[in-house]
Amino acid sequence: MDATNSTTLEHLHSGHDHNHDHFHGRPHVTELVNQEVSQLAPYSGLILTISLIIYFLVRYYIFEGFLLRRFYGNIYLNLNDNQRRGFINHHVAATAKIIMLLSAAYPFFAVIAGSATLHTPYAGSKVVTLGDVLLVLNQVFIAMYIFELIFREKLSYVAVLHHIGSVTIAASAVAISLNWEHQRDATIEFILCYVWGMFDVIAEFWPHVAIILYRMRPNDHNYLRKVFFAAGVVTFVGTITETIAVMYLWGWAWDRWTLAFRVVTPILHVVFSCAQLWGAYNFYKMWKKQIALLRDQKPDVEQAVTVQTK
Repeated sequence: MDATNSTTLEHLHSGHDHNHDHFHGRPHVTELVNQEVSQLAPYSGLILTISLIIYFLVRYYIFEGFLLRRFYGNIYLNLNDNQRRGFINHHVAATAKIIMLLSAAYPFFAVIAGSATLHTPYAGSKVVTLGDVLLVLNQVFIAMYIFELIFREKLSYVAVLHHIGSVTIAASAVAISLNWEHQRDATIEFILCYVWGMFDVIAEFWPHVAIILYRMRPNDHNYLRKVFFAAGVVTFVGTITETIAVMYLWGWAWDRWTLAFRVVTPILHVVFSCAQLWGAYNFYKMWKKQIALLRDQKPDVEQAVTVQTK
């Protein structure tokens, strides 16, 4: 071995030891080596297309085709077109979120809290890695919001901005990972987006259920009072918990961020937090409405403004 190679190896070895000492005591996720997220990343467009097709097939042939009619009967049939679209979307989104949570739980926590990396084999597989699973679910997440933007008849400005921001950021994380050799924060940005996404999915699941229950029992004001109160609390607490987790990891990884992400990340998080708090405020108003109806014993009339889960 010549002197140049020997010197290079010594430099790399000493750099590795320095980094190990520097990262000692930090969360595992902030120590992840910047690397390719998944070999499927170049095919993310195809995965997104397939995901959207599946959303359409499930919505059209399963939920809208027969399941909701048979399960809810007149409750579903008596809804107007706007209400029906929202009702269908809440079922599709809730189902998608359950699947995403169950599928992402193992690879997500293995990477963020365990000792695994994105290249670690998935459940002993010789082909599939944890990064492969997370990338596919990233596209499923994007497809879910695109489906809602296209399918819903009415959406609040807050919901539109939130959904557009979510899909853009999630897609950008994958796009950046394609050029990971020249983007030193590519891997950590992908994982931080997942932290956002996981909290987003969890915080929004109960509101889906709340709106479905509202359609099922629109005149049971005492019941709906409890449902909307719980939905508002879950959304509010989820937002606070998400802020603590994201800012904690973002702060620990400060030395790994480029200037752009040091500036943009907190700004984006404030925007998303405001959207989630707006959703909590909507449920607060619905809770107060049910209390007033319960007190006055008036028939429940659906609010003129469509309340979004965001």
